[in-house]
This record gives sequence, structure tokens and C-alpha cells, in this order.
Amino acid sequence: MNFKDLATVAGKPGLFKVLKPSRTGVILESMDAKKTKLVAGMSQRVSILSDISIYTLTEEGAEPLESVMQKIEAEFQGDLGLDANPDDSELRAFMKHILPEVDEARVYTSDIKKLITWYKLLRVQAPEVLKKEDTEVEKTPEVEEKAKVEKPKAKAKGKTKE
Repeated sequence: MNFKDLATVAGKPGLFKVLKPSRTGVILESMDAKKTKLVAGMSQRVSILSDISIYTLTEEGAEPLESVMQKIEAEFQGDLGLDANPDDSELRAFMKHILPEVDEARVYTSDIKKLITWYKLLRVQAPEVLKKEDTEVEKTPEVEEKAKVEKPKAKAKGKTKE
């Protein structure tokens, strides 16, 4: 599983695993203990986690969510050091520690809370997505090509003049 297989739905709490597309949208399964399934139609805003970024003051303007999550995992290993209900200044300090170039004017406290909630959920339900990939190139399984055995073609039966 990777960030391309995970999604969030506007107005719904938590994260969802993308199961498969349907005619009217996409079938999702919640990543909580209930594992409820949901068909997200065209009217619902579904965002794939690999497409989400956090605003920064760098030239690129944003940092992918995947790299931010991997930084959190590498630094904290699950123990974020935050209270159960951290205040705004504590959340902003945490974000500044993880991503020093964060654009504080465009990244709201609610976004940081959501980031922390998603991190904790991924840490429990899908810890493999938080590990850094050693190679950027995805390894594709080698497909062995089977030699085609040509069958002798049947002779065309045509009308012949005799």
C-alpha cells in the first residue's frame, strides 16, 4: 500500500483505502476499526493523499504530504511529544520543527491537527507507507515473454479453374 491507494473525503473524518472505481465514482473502505465501505460519487470531494501538499515558502511553493509524513516518522517514531489536546502555539511549533519553511499564513491549525490525526491512523493501520523508499524508481515485476508457436496456416480454399 502507498499514498496513491489512500484517500480522504471532504466532510468525513479519517482516511479511506481506495478499493476500486465504479460507474458512479469510487468504492472506499474506512481505515478505522469498523472498516465501513463507502461509494463516493462525483458530487463528493475525494482527495488522494499523494496529491496533497503543504504550503511552504520555498520556490516550489509546497511540500508533498508523503515526504512530510516520512519526516515525522523518521524523527519521532510514533511518539510526537504532544499533549492529548495541544494548543495552537504547540501545534505550530511542532509543524515548524518538522517543516521549517512552512507557510504559517496559509497552513491553518486545523490542517496541522488533521496531519497529526492522519499520521497516528497510518502508524497503526498502514505503517509501511511511512517508511522511506530506498529507491525512487518503483520496481516492476519482470514479465517473461512466452515464445509464440506459430501454427501452420491453412491453405486458402479458392475457386480454381480446371
